[in-house]
Amino acid sequence: MTKPKKNPSLRYDEGCLAAHALNLIGDRWALLVVRELMFTAKRFQMIRSGIPGITASVLTGRLAQLIQAGVIKHEERLGIYTLTEEGKALLPVLEELCRWALKVPGHDPSRFISPTALMISMGVNLIAERAGSLKASAGFDFDTEAFEMTLCDGLLTTKAVSKAQTPFVIKGNGNQQAAAVYGPAPLSALISKGVVEVTGDIDEAQTFLSLFELQKSHSAPSKNDR
Repeated sequence: MTKPKKNPSLRYDEGCLAAHALNLIGDRWALLVVRELMFTAKRFQMIRSGIPGITASVLTGRLAQLIQAGVIKHEERLGIYTLTEEGKALLPVLEELCRWALKVPGHDPSRFISPTALMISMGVNLIAERAGSLKASAGFDFDTEAFEMTLCDGLLTTKAVSKAQTPFVIKGNGNQQAAAVYGPAPLSALISKGVVEVTGDIDEAQTFLSLFELQKSHSAPSKNDR
């Protein structure tokens, strides 16, 4: 039997499906680029602002690879990048990586957190027992990006918006808002210290944030509009 010729362009010259997937999205930064496009199309610099460790040349290369793989498409006239259906289908992969990361040591929440990363994290860390049949809408303003979350029948829906129009809106950068979502300090204390700003119903905002905790065993299903 003749052995198949090796393809020098492949990182993993195997017939394994996992190896095939990693040949397409397994390079460094690739999944983080996908993450940043999960909720909305973005221009080059907007993607880069969500991944501060990546250089312009490496991001250019990753975008080209992901376009070739059919994960991202580039609308040259508008100068924006967006996920294909195959790219959007990687959301459960990112969510499972988040769940797995909760089980292993070394996570440092003080390091940079992008707005999109926090939104995906919240979809993973909703505590189903606390959410129950509660219906709620929440807004998150990161200055350059904004999102709305809707909770209904235990299902969390997240979408990117130009301006959040919900009963309350929390404003701050990714790390500041992560402190409000997962930190031990009450929202009122974070507001008084200038960590975050809140417009609208602060009590309702506190009730909503209390539904989230970094514990995998309490994860509930999420749905994301893109």
